[in-house]
Amino acid sequence: MTDQVQETESVRSVALAAKGASLKLGCTSAEARNAALFAMAEALREHAREIVAENVRDMDAAREAGTAESLLDRLMLDENRVEAMAAALEDLGALPDPLGVVQVHRELESGIDLKRVSVPLGVVGMVYEARPNVTADAAGICVKTGNACVLRGGSLAARSNTAIARILHEAAVASGLPENCIRGIETTDRAATDELMALHGIVDVLIPRGGAGLIRHCVEHSKVPVIETGTGNCHVYVHATANEAMARDIVMNAKCRRFGVCNAAETLLVDTSIARAFLPGMLAALAGEGVLLHCDEEAYACASSAGLVRGAQFVAATDEDWDTEYLAPELAVKCVSGVCEAVEHVNRYGTKHSEAIVADQSDAAGAAAIETFLSQVDAAAVYANASTAFTDGGQFGMGAEIGISTQKLHARGPFALEALTSYKYELRGTGQVRS
Repeated sequence: MTDQVQETESVRSVALAAKGASLKLGCTSAEARNAALFAMAEALREHAREIVAENVRDMDAAREAGTAESLLDRLMLDENRVEAMAAALEDLGALPDPLGVVQVHRELESGIDLKRVSVPLGVVGMVYEARPNVTADAAGICVKTGNACVLRGGSLAARSNTAIARILHEAAVASGLPENCIRGIETTDRAATDELMALHGIVDVLIPRGGAGLIRHCVEHSKVPVIETGTGNCHVYVHATANEAMARDIVMNAKCRRFGVCNAAETLLVDTSIARAFLPGMLAALAGEGVLLHCDEEAYACASSAGLVRGAQFVAATDEDWDTEYLAPELAVKCVSGVCEAVEHVNRYGTKHSEAIVADQSDAAGAAAIETFLSQVDAAAVYANASTAFTDGGQFGMGAEIGISTQKLHARGPFALEALTSYKYELRGTGQVRS
């Protein structure tokens, strides 16, 4: 028997073990699942040094392999980030129970009492890249919702993911949850992902979280139903009425808070009528943070006239730039004629993730532009006068999220507890038979 067959069988056995655990986990009480979440959080704190040590090994290997800085930022764990993972689990434990919620209750014409009640999905398969904190987020959300999870992290974070999954599983089982409720696939062979995607009837839903290539591969090849988490080609549009200081703060936060996250801005759109007044200061601030600016002709001219392009951080934009999710200190810049062109550009090139307009709500033209942008932009989250960085389950009051969905069926935007439940109908009769 080849090593590859052994690995394939191992993936199947892991999923089958999780399937058995899911039937028991779905019947546990909210109190038991919450207690497990708090125990899991405490276990992360107790083992923080071990987790960070394993992460250092992952980071060293990633640097040796020439991994981009944006991915290294996603990969890195320190004790503060481990603490954030633990706190997110405790936040989940404090949220209302998503199971057993009566969504519909009525008496049918036959006299049968009907209730539609929320229930777990069953086994959730997570396929993700580079971010070991996803291991804790996914495990916690699955425990809260009564779902067993099978976690398939990327090879870059293999040691970190293995340590976190083991620590969380041991804590969950010690607190009374069923064995195998949290399982990690430890092989780094890419074939394991394809094997997981083929387990229709064992795995109930697959959630990919990572780059466009991974997501596209899962959507196109998975036999298991997929909740698609999307890439983030996000825009900030500065309208002619925008307050300059507010606009600058929002753009800087949306782009520079963290370069390697999916809610970071990748394109800045500015009304041509204010470009020569607004762009020189804005572009200088971005360049000061090390951002490479891909400027259209008008934006480049504004930078040139202000004496900014003497450095190496200004290049002429190409059509490819409008489609690019940089996940790096790079930003495309384009001047537009007004809100209609801005909306058209966003809907053509955006990935339906997060989009923002900055405009003066107290000005008639600004208020009209805001309403046009909010109503006509097709995205999961559309902001007026706020940074795209807020697209996050914790910021939305959902607790730790499992991803940002850019699709429209089942879940959209940050999704967490409710998106990992289904429902069933409970019907209570008094002897009714149908004629």
